[in-house]
Amino acid sequence: MRYCKRCVMPDTRPGISFNEEGVCSACQAYEKRAKIDWKARWKELEEICNKYRGMNGKDPDCAIAVSGGKDSHYQVHLMKNVMHMNPILLSVEDNFPMTEAGKHNIQNISEEFGCNIISIKPNIRAQKKLMRYMFEKYGKPTWYVDRLIYTYPLMMAGKLNTPLLVYGENVSYEYGGADAKETYSARDQLNNGVASGVDEEELIRETGVTAEDLYLTRAPKQEDLDKLDPIYISYFVPWNSFANYEFAKKHGFHDLTHEWRRTQHIEDMDQVDSRAYLVHPWMKYPKFGHTIATDYASRMIRYGMISREEGARLVRDHDGKLDPLCVRDFCEFCGYSETEFWEIVDRQYNRELFEKDAFGNWVLKHPVWEEK
Repeated sequence: MRYCKRCVMPDTRPGISFNEEGVCSACQAYEKRAKIDWKARWKELEEICNKYRGMNGKDPDCAIAVSGGKDSHYQVHLMKNVMHMNPILLSVEDNFPMTEAGKHNIQNISEEFGCNIISIKPNIRAQKKLMRYMFEKYGKPTWYVDRLIYTYPLMMAGKLNTPLLVYGENVSYEYGGADAKETYSARDQLNNGVASGVDEEELIRETGVTAEDLYLTRAPKQEDLDKLDPIYISYFVPWNSFANYEFAKKHGFHDLTHEWRRTQHIEDMDQVDSRAYLVHPWMKYPKFGHTIATDYASRMIRYGMISREEGARLVRDHDGKLDPLCVRDFCEFCGYSETEFWEIVDRQYNRELFEKDAFGNWVLKHPVWEEK
């Protein structure tokens, strides 16, 4: 594994690239911010909002894809209070037991900003079947939910006649990934790798779900997609996860302080809604040798909050340590024993990146904290 010379991101992150100096594409994108004319970008956002504001009379004139998290709070404030739009909020709930913070936040975002939310709960039977298959075959257990997070807002924006559909950050560009283009348009986000399509016939054949069960996972037809104007807020403002968090706290957002200290995280503010869901992002670890602690340590280094050496220590102490509560909730929902769960995870480990120690634990062959 080769690591970025600025942050602690390895070259095993899907879609990331390094320049000749060994700096990852995410750090390069962050460094470019210093040369951006943010006033001009803000003017672009104002012009977009002017185009759609009031287009449906008293009905919503834009839609915002939300989870209830820190970034969602900032997005809704920006569109409702600053841009004076009339947004409808669109949310996908994952059917897992929610944390107290998660329960509070999705209600708070509606009450604090005075917005209606249209939420969908996926087909639980289909979710369980698809989770088991995608976990065992691809190590992507929440693919079904993640796919809906991308397709459902697009579908609803069309039905509600709200072409302006608002998302937070451009994940590929901000953090490094495939199709990392600096653009305000989120029209191509289905190709960013987070919830890329899986062959529908394969899912029907292998899991027993029906074509009807998969209805909401299908991308809109191109002619319908062309009628939408989905945007990334991160194009128009200097996006910062921690700044969004500080803002959200002042508007009622709850983090996990005093509720749950997650062993694989180095912060208490991101993806706080449920425990079982966190198995999915953690599965990057056995496949690619890095996961959530690496992601956030790298952001914190870019933001100037910690040194690279501190980031490497945080990765060492947290990245590979999946929290037991995540495992318990995940197993209960899917019907696994914990023994079965760890046997499946064991099969996912990339032997090129990992080897077993004297205690039978998988350890990285070339960890960032042992770099020379």
